[in-house]
Amino acid sequence: MKTISTSVPALDKVVRVCDFLSDKNGATFSQIFQGVGMAKSSTSSLLGAMVAHGLLRQDNDKYYLGLRLYELGNKAVEQYDIKKIAHPVLAALRDDTNLTCHLGVLQGSSPIYLTKLESPQAIVIRSWEGKRLSLHSSGLGKAIMAWLSPAEVDDLLGDEQLPRFTDTTITDVNELKKQLELIRQRGWAYDDEEDSQGVRCIAVPVFNPQGQVIAAISISGVAFQIPDDKREQLAERVMLASKELLGRLR
Repeated sequence: MKTISTSVPALDKVVRVCDFLSDKNGATFSQIFQGVGMAKSSTSSLLGAMVAHGLLRQDNDKYYLGLRLYELGNKAVEQYDIKKIAHPVLAALRDDTNLTCHLGVLQGSSPIYLTKLESPQAIVIRSWEGKRLSLHSSGLGKAIMAWLSPAEVDDLLGDEQLPRFTDTTITDVNELKKQLELIRQRGWAYDDEEDSQGVRCIAVPVFNPQGQVIAAISISGVAFQIPDDKREQLAERVMLASKELLGRLR
């Protein structure tokens, strides 16, 4: 995840600690100050304050994200009207495709799921509301990024090689930019087992009435649920859902 620095260093440090712990099953004091890159003294006082405010919890020698963040996260989602507006659109999309459906937005430099509607089929896609995604390997991330300005894309990606998650992950920035151009031309993004082996995803951007991309809708399933010969047909259905959501946002 890209590190963001603002004019409020103390807040930057709080966010960096939360980001560091977000994908770990707890971490010790040493792991945190080394991983976040802060001095021991400031890390100690910061962690103590975060525990006091409920942003972290401490269990023996390990620190974990606190339930206060869960409470605030739920409030944030409640206040994000697009989630409620999109629910019937996603429900219809799920019922038509029998696939898992997501609504996601870009938060900082990472896409995040706001809503998940589970497929009625027995196969379960491992995802959850609030899950952060990789920007370059997820269909939802690419669908949002394709409609950002070149400067915004450069700021998000940087010029370093992108991390590889599977054999099909695009790791070259220039190659990814070519795919973003293709996505803009056809109107939808495709994750061909690039983020998780065996899982495919088709995603379409969601625009506000002013024409700005504000979110993306996706359908996900294992490879045989999204076969090559049905990919474009499924993409058309997701694009229809995006247009319907835009109509509800007007």
